[in-house]
Amino acid sequence: MNPDSASASALLDSTHGKPSVLVVDDQPAHMELLVQALCDDYQVYMATSGAQALGLCQSVVPDLILLDVQMPGMDGFAVCKALKAAPSTAKVPVIMVTARSDPGQETHSLSLGAADCVTKPITPAVVRARVHTHLTLKFQADMLDKLVLWDGLSGVFNRRFFDHQLASEWARSTRSGMPLSLILVDIDHFSAYNARYGHQAGDEGLRRIASTLKAVVRRPADVVARFAGEEFACLLPDTSPADARALAHDMVRQVGNLGSVVPHQASLQHITVSAGVVTRTHACPGTVVGFLQEARTQLDLAKAEGVGKVRSNIVPPPAPRTPA
Repeated sequence: MNPDSASASALLDSTHGKPSVLVVDDQPAHMELLVQALCDDYQVYMATSGAQALGLCQSVVPDLILLDVQMPGMDGFAVCKALKAAPSTAKVPVIMVTARSDPGQETHSLSLGAADCVTKPITPAVVRARVHTHLTLKFQADMLDKLVLWDGLSGVFNRRFFDHQLASEWARSTRSGMPLSLILVDIDHFSAYNARYGHQAGDEGLRRIASTLKAVVRRPADVVARFAGEEFACLLPDTSPADARALAHDMVRQVGNLGSVVPHQASLQHITVSAGVVTRTHACPGTVVGFLQEARTQLDLAKAEGVGKVRSNIVPPPAPRTPA
């Protein structure tokens, strides 16, 4: 979704999937009341202790947490402090739920990073209103964060975001041994296109091509970013060499179908792209820089063959078969 056109209200709409709320309370009656108040509008997770809540957040990061203050063992204050100390949950709004109407307790909650406090016995309508308000504020903040990492011209992520994601996915691939693929896409003879049709038409061509690439890669974890000038990078976690090559060929084909919309009569019948593909098949030695360089090498080889071409490689290359 392009954050230029998105809104927090749209993100809260059910067509985008229900936001998730974690309810943490050791009292079954209080838990049931909160779940009933929220289950129609949100995906509700439950935890009956602070330790259970922290463990759940390691695998499923909720959009908001309702956290009871008074629990045996690890109380709500300690849980809130731990949540705010962890990078994955530091920005998740926490609403403290307390049986005491105590300004000192509320002040302490806010000092720990809580977004709000509600007192028991709860009023369902008030809880729903506060949850909605804090989720709206969170999604607005998320959109502002995305705008910093967005390429305003093409409507895809920028190089800064791509570099961050590549480092993150490289580290994850190292830990898991799962494949990591990268496609570099370059518009063929784009300088000639700009010279003939002008930079305004060139900008429109970039937007059309970026939109086409995004339509080809549809998984939430896949990243399409403007890499440099007329180049785009497509980062594909957990994607095999064969699947990455198939996606690259699909990108080349789909962009070629834009000919009637984005003509390129300066040097070609229609605009085309070439692609270089590289896949890290397991946690091999190497660096992110070397990974990028190999994708660049494959792109250069593809462009040397003409237009609308794809070249690919695997790092490390498959081991040779030993004769039987």
